[in-house]
Amino acid sequence: MQVRIADALIPLSIAFAWPATVGVTVGCVVSNVVSPMPSIIADMTFGSIANFIASFLAWKIGNLKYHKGAVNEFLGCSAATIVVTFVVGTYLAMMTKMELWLWWLGIGIGSVISINIIGYTLIQIMKKLKTELQRSSH
Repeated sequence: MQVRIADALIPLSIAFAWPATVGVTVGCVVSNVVSPMPSIIADMTFGSIANFIASFLAWKIGNLKYHKGAVNEFLGCSAATIVVTFVVGTYLAMMTKMELWLWWLGIGIGSVISINIIGYTLIQIMKKLKTELQRSSH
């Protein structure tokens, strides 16, 4: 299990839309360039694709008008967690001898912590700060 703090930034796309989506995608490519892992090319390619899809879905689902904002934001974080878990877990299982379900379990637990707990909390803090800044500017 690995809790990737960088994945906690994926939900920022809910608040910052396209710039955050591009940022976490490019950030994944850049961070994997210096990776000591033998899976560097797969991580740069599939990890970045996973981050792009996860961030894009979080952005779109998190900003739906059907429910209250916090519900959609949590659903957006959950969609991002599912994407990261299955994309990253699957390509890592294909490159190793470890069972697929073990990769999904390990990546999934780490992603729940980083995206659904830390990332969701970060979004809530950002909303409160934005509201406070708007009040103080009036």
